[in-house]
Order: sequence, then C-alpha cells, then structure tokens
Amino acid sequence: MVKRSLQASLAGMEQAKKTFAHKGWTQENLAFEVNLKTRQPIWRFFSGRPIERHIFIEICSVLSLNWREIAANPPEEFPESKEPDATEFLDIDALVQQVRSQRFDKIQDQCGTLQLLDVSRPVRIDDIYIDVKILEEIASFQWLEFADLQKFTSQEFDRFALGEVSQIQIAGIAAVQTYSKLRVLGKPGAGKTTFLQHLAIQCNRGRFAANRVPIFVTLRDFADETRVAGEFDLLNYICQEFLTCGISDRSVLETLLLSGRVLLLLDGLDEVLHQESKGVANEIRRFSEKYQKNMFVVTCRTAAKAFNLRRFTDVEIAPFTSDQIVAFAQKWFTAITKTNIQNKQEQAIEFIEKLDLPENLQFRRLAVTPLFLHLACWVFHHQNKFPTQKAAFYKQCLDLLLGKWDETKAIERDEVYEGFLLPQKLKLLSQVASATFEQGNYFFEQRIVEQYISDYIGDLPNASTEPEELELDSEGVLQAIELQHGLLAERVRGIFSFSYLTFQEYLTARKIVASYNLQTLEQPLERLVTHITEPRWREIFLLTVAMLRNADFFVQLMKQEVDALAAQDPYLQKFLIWASQKSLTVPESAAIWAFYLALARTPHLTPYFALVCILNQDIFLDAALENLVIECKSNFADVYACDDALSSALAIVQDAGLHQALQQFKDLLPDLEQSRERIETWWQTSYPAWMEQLKIAIAKHRNIQHDWHFSPQQQQVLQQYYNANQLLLDCLNSNCEITDVVRQEIEVSLLSIKELSKREW
Repeated sequence: MVKRSLQASLAGMEQAKKTFAHKGWTQENLAFEVNLKTRQPIWRFFSGRPIERHIFIEICSVLSLNWREIAANPPEEFPESKEPDATEFLDIDALVQQVRSQRFDKIQDQCGTLQLLDVSRPVRIDDIYIDVKILEEIASFQWLEFADLQKFTSQEFDRFALGEVSQIQIAGIAAVQTYSKLRVLGKPGAGKTTFLQHLAIQCNRGRFAANRVPIFVTLRDFADETRVAGEFDLLNYICQEFLTCGISDRSVLETLLLSGRVLLLLDGLDEVLHQESKGVANEIRRFSEKYQKNMFVVTCRTAAKAFNLRRFTDVEIAPFTSDQIVAFAQKWFTAITKTNIQNKQEQAIEFIEKLDLPENLQFRRLAVTPLFLHLACWVFHHQNKFPTQKAAFYKQCLDLLLGKWDETKAIERDEVYEGFLLPQKLKLLSQVASATFEQGNYFFEQRIVEQYISDYIGDLPNASTEPEELELDSEGVLQAIELQHGLLAERVRGIFSFSYLTFQEYLTARKIVASYNLQTLEQPLERLVTHITEPRWREIFLLTVAMLRNADFFVQLMKQEVDALAAQDPYLQKFLIWASQKSLTVPESAAIWAFYLALARTPHLTPYFALVCILNQDIFLDAALENLVIECKSNFADVYACDDALSSALAIVQDAGLHQALQQFKDLLPDLEQSRERIETWWQTSYPAWMEQLKIAIAKHRNIQHDWHFSPQQQQVLQQYYNANQLLLDCLNSNCEITDVVRQEIEVSLLSIKELSKREW
C-alpha cells in the first residue's frame, strides 16, 4: 500500500511557518480551512510529526505550498505495486479516501487554477470564485405571448433578461445536492466551467460530497479520444485517466461507481462537434443509468439544450446579482493587480461606486456575466475609470463572443455559416439589430429574425435562389449564432432577443455609421435625428457620434432638429429668447441656459438645478429669489418663510440697488413677535400689494419673470426641447471627432439671442 502518512522536513517546517505567519492565521483558522474538527493535526504538522497523507497535502494546498517540497522523504509517483486493490477494502469509505488521496494532486492541478483572458499568469480558483446562483426554471422553456413581451420597456427588458421576473434563485451547490443528475445551462462566459472546477476542488478537499471521488472530464477531449478509439466509452476513458495517478486496476473504478461514490463532472457538451454530439450524449445517458447511484453534473450552453439528457434536471446559471458583482470585484482587484493591499481595496471600492453611476448603466448591464465583469475590471484597473468611448469596449466584447472566446479555450465548432469573416458576422447582426430596434422591438419572433438572416444570405455571392434552401440555411445560422456566440437568445419558446440590450444598441449605431460611411441612399443620419426626442434612442445618438470619423454633419443635423421643436409656437419663441438673453449675463452660457429654462418652466426648483447651480454665483442668487417668490405665495403662516427667504437672498446680493430694495421689503414684513391675529391681518390686507411690488423689483433688477404660463402641450415641447439640448451637449462633450469651428458655432448658437431672434420660426 502507498505510504499513508507524511511529515514535514526541518526546512519544510520553516518554510510552512513563514507562510503561515504571513497569513496572520491561528491554528484554529487553518484547521477550519482544512475542514478539520480539531487543530491537533495542525499542531502535529508544524511540529514535524507524521499526519495522514491527505491532510498533509491539504494543509500545503491551503498555504499555497508544494507538498513535495515540504515533506520529508516524499514518496515517488505512485507505483503500480502500491495501487489500491478493491478486494482489500471491505470498508468502501477507506477506498474512497485512498483513491482521493492518490488523485489529490491531479484534481488540484486540473481544476485549481483559471486562465483569465488577457492575464498572463494562472489565478487560483479560490482567489476569484464567487458562489453561483441557479434558476430552476429555464425561461426559454416557457410559453408566453409575444404581445406581452412587446410591452416591456428597456428597464423591464433588463429585469427579464437577468432572470428577475418571477424567478426563484438557489445556491449552485444546493442544486447539485438536490438533483443527482443535473445539467447546468448558461450563456458564454457565465461561469459554467468554473463552477464545475469549484465543485471538484471542494470535493477533493472533503468540503463537499466528502464520501465521493471527484472526476472531471472535458467532453471535447473525450470526443477527441473517441475519434481515435472509434467508440464512445466513458468507463475506459476514466480508467485511462486513473492510470496517470498510478491506479491501473479497473475494478477500483468499477467498485466506486457501483457503490455510488463518484462525483462525475462533465464539462462542455456544447463544445463537442455536431457529428459526435449525439454519440457523446447517448454515452452520458447510458453511463448515468448504469451507475445511477452516483452524482452527475453536465454543463452546456443554454442554446444547446436540444441535446436532451434523459432523467437529467435542467437548471440555468443566473446572472450576477449586485452582491455577487461587489464580491467578485473585491476578489478580482485583490488577486489580479500587483499594487499594495490598500490600493487594491481602494480601487475595488471606486470600481463598485462608479459602476452604479447612471452614466455607466451600459457597463452595469454587461457586468452581470463574469466574462464581461472581468473585462470591465481589467479596463478600469488600467485606466482608473470606465472608458468614455464605450463603443471600443463593446467591440472588444463582441470580438470575444464572435470568435476569440472559443479560440482561447481551443474549441472547434461546426461553422454553419462557413466562410463568414468577423466583419460579415457583425454586418449580419447589425442588420438584425437595426431593423428590430427601429420597429421598437426588443423581442422578435423566430420567423422574423430568420427572414432577416435569409435576406442577408440571399444577397451574398453564389447564394442559393431556392426559397426552401434559404430557409434551411437561415435556421442553421440562427442556431449557430445562439449556440456559438450567445448574442441572440431564445427568451421563451419561439421568441428571441439580443442577449444584452447594450449589444442591440451598439450594433444599431454601427449599422447607421457603416451606411453613412458608404454613402448609401438611405440617409441614415437624417433618419436618426428624427428620434431626438425619444429617450430609448439616447444611447444610439451617443454611440453614433463616437463612432463617426467626423461628426460635424451629424451634430449640425441634431442642432437643426432641436431648433425645429419650438418653431411653430410664438409664445415658446418669446420664452426661449428671454432664456437665452438671461443666460448671456453669465459666462458659462450652455449650462446656465439650461438652468434658466428649467427655472422658468416649472413652479418650483427642479432637479435640473443641481446640474448647473455650482457654475456661477448668479445662479445661487436667482435661485434664492425664485425660492423667495415661492415661499411668499403660500399663506400667512409662511411669513416666517418669507423672512428667511429674504435673509438668504440678502446674504448673497452684490448689486447695491437690489440689496436696498430687498431690505425695504423685509422691513415691511410684520414683526414676527406680534400676535397671530395681527400677522394674519397684515397677510390679508397688505400681502397682495407687497408681493406684486416684490416681483416687479426682482424682474427689474434680475430680468426674472415669474408669470410664464404654459399649456400641457407646451410643457411637453419644453421638456423635449430641454432633453434634446442636453443630449446635444452630451454628444459635444463625448470626446467625439468634431472640428473646433463647428463645436464653437453650435455652442454659441445654442444660446445666442441674436441667433434666436433672426430665425424664421
């Protein structure tokens, strides 16, 4: 039999003690990490005394030490003469522990680290893994009416896409414990493989399924071996893997399987080539039924759910919640970056805070998937902010999904649309995105999207002219896009959407820019600006202006569309001229104009005030005066409020004439020490004239009029006018390519009284 105990050498003890001291743990802490009920083995380990081999190896693993470098006289790789003999083990638990001990290093090496995208070194799974949540109901298996989905707003789409609508989530390990035969579905980059690796490591350490032997199989490797051997035989494949751990007796594996002591983890059913997928699925079914006492977990992309596994329960990995995103970011910045501990923690906190800002909503939408959350952390780490040029980040994400992600995992797939290069795939998806978004559709029926694909294929050189063949090709391409890239997802039976609204928006903007650059006849920019008052198009504008090589023409079109909003209403023209004239009294014209527009069109201070009030002291004064008028319009009990408002205005007034006038009005207020009856008498007899004179004085000195009265329709136009101007300003400030001449012309004309006056409204 293999040596059952190990002890540390003198040099090994010193190395282990240094590492242990660096972690700052107690022996009780280490015992807990190793899943021991007592710290006695820990004490024996650091004292150089013999302890059980698997405990010795686990202690070294937790301390990130190579157990062979720590052990005194470590054994050679397990020779066949020392392999376990199933007939010797009347106690199956002893056999499990022996086999797990011999395969411990194998599992640690196979599953203990991750190779993250663009990270040059492997990362320990313990340092980055976040417990996953599971959806027990698969959304795409549901039957829902298309009309019900069409009512969703963009926010409701996000909630539905994130599994937050009528979905119950459970812990991933709880699902494995509940269902002995489990198929875990998920989008590309959702963390399916990482989840299986975590299960293997936890089982290997005795923290999960402690009475079982973990076996991890990459199904594409199994399929490759089968191609050589000529038959699908999981038992033989696993026996060959056992050989690498010095276990050549086939009866050992069979004994474990027949006793139900194996946790079999089968990764990547979708990664098996089409011609072999049926054979692999049949072998999994056969094997799981023959050895049904064991636990089986298979992973597969959601789109490959057609590979039915009889008696397996299907669940789906849920998108990350806010708490999971926070936990992942904290672990990521600790594990990946090479800065000191304090800087790592500060950067993680800053990342989380900025991710929740409204302007970073699009990054937040993508961060629910571990793959894109990792990318967001990576970009933020290098730039210490989220990129203002979001389009470049989205392109990187799409490049990943359309090919690079599979390439990094060395996955070969059936190219249903063989010969399509990356630009062609992007063009096809852009056409689908643009057509559906323009129609206001976040969801679309399968037949509709297949028709878009068919139209695209039909325009390709050497395309078939047979309708039936085109229909079959479009079905195949849709399946490939869903399976290989995950960009289109079947939300419920027969109804699709883009997996992320952000990608539909980006691809729509990409189609607009591509059409403009090619100077097509459809005039895409002219069509886009007609949507300037529609909130759901806001992100399209920002992405389009960022992707244009020169955005002069586009922002000029936007300016023309903004000016036309109030073109037919003389009363609104008069108000806008006043607002522009008022804004010229202070230097920061664009933002100040927005303030005066908001100030005059509402009966109270608005949220827009916060946007610009910090820019100039004159705004504080006008706000105080506006507040003064408001406070003095209520009832006699608010004489106190009038007094306070006048005091606030007097504190910041610099104009001597206005200061004197306001002081006189304050002096005319009744003595607040008087009785309630006398104050009420003043309010009824003197207040109306006092208020009217106050308004006249303020209007004279500050050119503030308070008697603008707008109809509901005019209020709506003003709201649209304000929002459209804000969007135009956001486009100008988005680091887009605009010449200085055009930028200055638009910024000046936004507010120029001369410009407003000369327009033929």
